Amino acid sequence: MAADAQFADRPHTRVVGADRDSAWEFFGFADDQGRVARVDLGGRVLECLATPGHHAAAVTYYDPHAGFLLTGDTVYPGRLYVEDWAAFTESIDRMVEFAATRTVTHVLGCHIEMTGEPGVDHPVLTTCQPDEPPLEMTVEQLRDIRRAIDEIGDRTGRHVFPDFIICRSDD
Repeated sequence: MAADAQFADRPHTRVVGADRDSAWEFFGFADDQGRVARVDLGGRVLECLATPGHHAAAVTYYDPHAGFLLTGDTVYPGRLYVEDWAAFTESIDRMVEFAATRTVTHVLGCHIEMTGEPGVDHPVLTTCQPDEPPLEMTVEQLRDIRRAIDEIGDRTGRHVFPDFIICRSDD
C-alpha cells in the first residue's frame, strides 16, 4: 500500500483504501466474509478472499491462470504476526478449504524471513539473506499452519515451527 499514491490519478483506476471498511465494502465482504469476490484486471480475473488476522483488512488473491494463492503478510516463510487469533484461525481455515477446490501451484506471501535451517529466522530488519528458502510455499504448508494453530491453542507468544514462526499478540 506504500506505493498506492502513484495510481491515484490514473484513468480507469480505482485505489481502494487499506482500511477494513473501505476494502471490505469494495470486495463485498461487509455482509458476507465467506464470499469469494472476483476482481477483473481487464482480461484476467482473480478471486479474492477476506483473510483477516494479521491485519483487519487483509485479503488473499487467487490467480486461476497461474494457480498462485497470493497471501500477502498473512502466510509466508517467516514470522506470522497475528493480531486477532480467532480471525486468523478462520482465515487459515478459509484458505485451506478454498485451496482444496482449486489447483494451487504455489502459496506466495510478501517476503521471506526464514533461513535455510528449519525453525531459524533471520534477525528483524536483516537486508542480506543469502541462505533463505524459496518464497513459494505449498498447500500442505498451509495445512501445517492450521495444525500449528491447534498446537498453540490459547497460548500467546512466539511459536517456532520448521517453515514459519507464529507470533501471537492478541488477547
